Amino acid sequence: MNRPVVVGVDGSPSSLVAAEHAARAALLRSRPLLLVHGYLHPLGYGVPLNPYDLGVPAPSEEAQKMMERTAADLVGRWPGLDVEVRQVAGGPAATMVEASRGAELVVVGSRGRGGFAGLLLGSVGGQVAAHAHCPVLVVRPDEQPIPVDEPVLVGVDGSESSRLAVGYGADEAARRDLPLVLVHVGPPDGDRPVPDEVEESQAAYQAEAVRLLADASAAVRAEHPGLVVREHPVRAAGPAQGLVEASGTASLLAVGTRGRHGFAGLLLGSVSQAVIQHAHCPVLVAHPYDPVE
Repeated sequence: MNRPVVVGVDGSPSSLVAAEHAARAALLRSRPLLLVHGYLHPLGYGVPLNPYDLGVPAPSEEAQKMMERTAADLVGRWPGLDVEVRQVAGGPAATMVEASRGAELVVVGSRGRGGFAGLLLGSVGGQVAAHAHCPVLVVRPDEQPIPVDEPVLVGVDGSESSRLAVGYGADEAARRDLPLVLVHVGPPDGDRPVPDEVEESQAAYQAEAVRLLADASAAVRAEHPGLVVREHPVRAAGPAQGLVEASGTASLLAVGTRGRHGFAGLLLGSVSQAVIQHAHCPVLVAHPYDPVE
């Protein structure tokens, strides 16, 4: 099954930057690129008000031209790229989540049209990152050029979700011929003397961090023997802060959907949410693929 890389395009600067990242991802994976535009307003504008009128608005000619221009520009910059455009009668978030069922990767920008300037990640991007059926690449910040030379980072905490992120991050580093840096965030060091039992607890935590990083590193090297892998334990007030700070020297940060202490009912844990809101580089959210029917 030749799953495409899917990106939502609405003509906003954020979505056009996302389309650039998606084009590069498609080429690295030797996959087609699908530009998708959900043309019904997410709050229902454009939906017929008459309950007896079951029709939906026709695709917009203006939007079709915008998508075709975007596709032509991408093919001009990356010859050999296989691009398809598609308008869907649906809200942007629902359209992207549905498209993710058969996708290799979904790419979303940090803000689309109608996004509030104070929000670092728009509601559409947040919904797709939480509910997609495949990995999601959240492109932010959109005002910076695509970073290509910095390492790929992965947050490691020993959870099943983290192990999935490690695998995706390693694959991405191998595709890009970049080092992979495995990051584990521990509590900050105290400046004051601590009781013996606290010191013992801290030593045990440090030993656990070393073990988690070693296990993750061994798993990566087994799959990618030639990949440069580095282990990087850091100290911070919390996992999100540590990962956000580390992302300043990365081309990509891969995270799981939930960590070891996440609530089972949450589709996207608090650390993952904070990271996709504030990271200094694109973030890969490691959703598993839906089974192929």
